[in-house]
Amino acid sequence: MTPITTNDALAAFCDRLKGAPFIAVDTEFMRETTYWPKLCLIQAASATDSGIIDPLAEGLDLEPFLALLRDPDILKVFHAARQDVEIFVKLGAMPKPMFDTQVAAMAAGFGDQVSYESLVRQMLRQEVDKGSRFTDWARRPLSDAQLTYALGDVTHLAALYPKLRDRLDKEGRLDWVMAEMEDLTDPAVYDTEPENAWKRLKPKKYAAKYLAVFKAAAVWRERAAQERDQPRGRILKDEAIDELATQAPTDVDAFNRMRSIPKGFGGSRLGQDLIVELKRVLADPEAHAPKLERPAHGQPAPPSVVELLKVLLKAKSDNAGVATKLIANVADLEKIALDDDAPVEALHGWRRQLFGEDALKLKRGEIALVLNGARVEVVEIEG
Repeated sequence: MTPITTNDALAAFCDRLKGAPFIAVDTEFMRETTYWPKLCLIQAASATDSGIIDPLAEGLDLEPFLALLRDPDILKVFHAARQDVEIFVKLGAMPKPMFDTQVAAMAAGFGDQVSYESLVRQMLRQEVDKGSRFTDWARRPLSDAQLTYALGDVTHLAALYPKLRDRLDKEGRLDWVMAEMEDLTDPAVYDTEPENAWKRLKPKKYAAKYLAVFKAAAVWRERAAQERDQPRGRILKDEAIDELATQAPTDVDAFNRMRSIPKGFGGSRLGQDLIVELKRVLADPEAHAPKLERPAHGQPAPPSVVELLKVLLKAKSDNAGVATKLIANVADLEKIALDDDAPVEALHGWRRQLFGEDALKLKRGEIALVLNGARVEVVEIEG
């Protein structure tokens, strides 16, 4: 088995894939010690053709393959797509339209975040060889075992997709999955702009001083991680951002008293840079604090209502054969418990039909949950 390493071979392979209605795509990459993933292999397969592209090959131009990813007439099939898509977005090619078999499996009754191996085993009655999963994909030459493993990922995926799609289509759930794909292909999901880094974290307070430091520390960490090409957690852990915002340290001694900051950080070059940044925003916190609205409800969600909603969610999930995580999470249930118009997906579209409407009825006392053997059922309460 020989990977594609020349522009002529890549162009020929991509020409063969151009007319395919779908292509299965997977990648092998390394990012344990880096901020940016190092792309080591691209695997692609249609129903009739497959190949492995070596992006580390000298002089190889990936544009013919990236053009396929952008082609609106070809569906791109991934499993657990997010990290793969992040790589291609950085290369300027959002894979759209897209189909994620992990999300599809959740809608088809295979549980929350079913593994690729489990899905292949259940749907194709085949076993996936895991022997090369944790090898060094950046080292060359690659062994036959590595290449066989890598290619198997997409050939199985190409066989899985039609079966999973047909199953969802028969159950009337294909539209559910394609709606989820709109979120996965939203460019905002893959935004790495340092100025927006604080938005992926959850501030615990709303005072201007706290928020100004919270945002500044998150932005500074993201920029430092990108410039050094190191994981953001190696610069500072997430919990350190909150402690920095709470303590607002501006000298080495204050840094040394913090529990979540590495020993000696305050006196390091990174620490000195961060001190300068914190002093800058603390000079005028109001000007640097992001404008956030406090939560509408100060009181916690009633625990008994949340617990009832959990039981309803599990019953609806089990009866419909849909993973609970695809419908709602505990945070969603807490919001529904407090507000009939809560801004959650569970109160919109197919989720509202499957669960949300009955969740509101349960709150209003219009339905009840009863046990029928080991099965929880919903019954209407007559007025």
